[in-house]
Amino acid sequence: MAPVAKKVPVERTHHGDTVIDEYAWLLKKDDPDTIAYLEAENAYTQEMTAHLKDLQDTVFQEIKGRTLETDLSVPIRRDAWWYYSRTEEGKQYGIQCRVAADGDSPPVLRPGEPLPGEQVLLDGNELAGDSPFFSIGTSVASPDGTKLAYSTDYKGDERFTLRFKNLETGELLSDEIPGVFYGGAWSADGSTFFYTTIDDAWRPYRVHRHTLGSDADDVIVYQEDDERFWVGIGLTRSLRYLTLSAGSKITSEVWILDADDPTGEFTVVRPRRTGVEYGLDHAGDHFLVLHNDGAVNFELATAPIADPASWTPLIGHREDTRLLNVDAFKDHVAVHFRRDGLTGIRILPGDGRDPYEIPFPEPLYDVTPSGNAQFETSRLRLGYTSLVTPPSVYEYDLRTGELILLKRKPVLGGYDPADYEQFREWATAEDGTRVPISIVVKKGAIEKGADKTGTDRPAPTVLYGYGSYESSMDPYFSVARLSLLDRGFVFAIAHVRGGGEMGRRWYEDGKLTNKKNTFTDFVACARHLKAVGWSSRIVARGGSAGGLLMGAVANLAPELFAGVVAEVPFVDALNTILDPSLPLTVIEWDEWGDPLHNPEVYAYMKSYSPYENVDGRPYPPILAITSLNDTRVFYHEPAKWIARLRDTAGGGPFLLKTEMGAGHGGRSGRYDAWHEEAFALSWILDRA
Repeated sequence: MAPVAKKVPVERTHHGDTVIDEYAWLLKKDDPDTIAYLEAENAYTQEMTAHLKDLQDTVFQEIKGRTLETDLSVPIRRDAWWYYSRTEEGKQYGIQCRVAADGDSPPVLRPGEPLPGEQVLLDGNELAGDSPFFSIGTSVASPDGTKLAYSTDYKGDERFTLRFKNLETGELLSDEIPGVFYGGAWSADGSTFFYTTIDDAWRPYRVHRHTLGSDADDVIVYQEDDERFWVGIGLTRSLRYLTLSAGSKITSEVWILDADDPTGEFTVVRPRRTGVEYGLDHAGDHFLVLHNDGAVNFELATAPIADPASWTPLIGHREDTRLLNVDAFKDHVAVHFRRDGLTGIRILPGDGRDPYEIPFPEPLYDVTPSGNAQFETSRLRLGYTSLVTPPSVYEYDLRTGELILLKRKPVLGGYDPADYEQFREWATAEDGTRVPISIVVKKGAIEKGADKTGTDRPAPTVLYGYGSYESSMDPYFSVARLSLLDRGFVFAIAHVRGGGEMGRRWYEDGKLTNKKNTFTDFVACARHLKAVGWSSRIVARGGSAGGLLMGAVANLAPELFAGVVAEVPFVDALNTILDPSLPLTVIEWDEWGDPLHNPEVYAYMKSYSPYENVDGRPYPPILAITSLNDTRVFYHEPAKWIARLRDTAGGGPFLLKTEMGAGHGGRSGRYDAWHEEAFALSWILDRA
């Protein structure tokens, strides 16, 4: 029998509106009643999915059987060393290693055969021990390669302990710093490490300077008092400058310091101005600045070393092209961009040749500069994938124009990309906007219509969506997804507004008081897939802010979906954004609006927040998956949502599964993660 959550009415009044929240008590994480309720929900979910146990085991074995468990990454060159990671069969976590560099080409690695002279930097399995959760927050070698800074988390709350290792002796240094955030940066000489810490709202707000071996308290070199801003610290590829960045959702500010002078004072590049975002990289005798000052899709500028605030356009603004990032090297510049819903790479040669773009053969793909640690190089490392092409590592030779495949992630069991097809469809939203949909299906599972659009034989479909923070759900490959495709499913990604797939305006049209476009776009995509014959029964899936999308579309059009999977879902959005004491709330006001002080924003958010809008109509079966230690979307949001659905709505069933020892990303070990995915996929397959 389904658990029944007790009701403890809490009255809340904002802007003259009074509402009752019966399940607010679930926010008390340490209350025995809360833990007992979550455990009861887990038991009920286990009972309701017991008939899927054999299917779960089968899908897990399929994922495991397609994965080369003993594998290696492509080595990355950092001066005198090639750095790489590898995995071993039967072990949950990766092993970080390096070998001395000999020549410009990466060494050829064979799974299960460590290279002669290999040095193990970190073995995640040894570090994890018997802990049910383990995560590495940062791992970065000093510029001279003699030291390693790394941080670990054993709870899933993303609060790490920072340690240091002497890579020449293997000795673990006595320096130990608890409570740090992700990332960090070394000074040029490796004597000093900069790191960030968080405030009570889980906001990285301080940058500290730690001198190795010193007993003195670490120096706070920067503190950000504006609660909308996060801070971060990095070292340019040239190793010449430390860059300290402070940024909100809409504004940024960068400070720089000569990396040879770690005790010096950071100087600001340009003071923050609301709505202006910029980033900086060092390109030898000048800086490169990517900014949106008067350029909604960003432009690239140069700036003198002596006057980094003076920006001269290098690549001007274009309405059809969103500039994403810039990587500066000694003799060339690589610009990562987005156009027509796809990513691309533009090369600016330093030898006087005209700029050009690197061509790629597939109609749908995602490409990103990745693993480019060397400032002086004639090759550009790229990560590439598509809906049918496994993650691949290429090097582009800037001298010859040759695209060299270094590694493609092995997919065992006879996988052949030619057995699958990928397509791009366009749905029409309520306001006439065309919304792209990326589709992958196994050949033979569907039959294309006579007009070559849609199909004459619809299939069960998983429709995935996100649509927030300008994050793009670009076409990507998934080993686990093959368990759906090989059973005749269609997998589709709805590139809804609020994401960044079609440029900055696409994002702006799906945030603040345009947020409902995200939800209506997803519904339009579902209706389109059914109307043109792609889809029979549709299961919607999304996580985090995509979980908000799931809750909203379940309220908007429950009849469209055969099921909904909402992972760590942000479904109690209004109550969370109303409470500035909760982690990340104030930061989020630039994304969602400020309902605490603005009655119009309050009314708008209340009109779409999933928890506030559950009604008595029949809802599809819903599976909500969350984690007790999540610091981004608290476990109580899906817990409250499922309780209200079960109390108010028809249909269902409504299931809640809580990982009692994990964080926002779920279970940490790869085998544990595969089991978790097999659980979700078996539930989806049961909806077909």
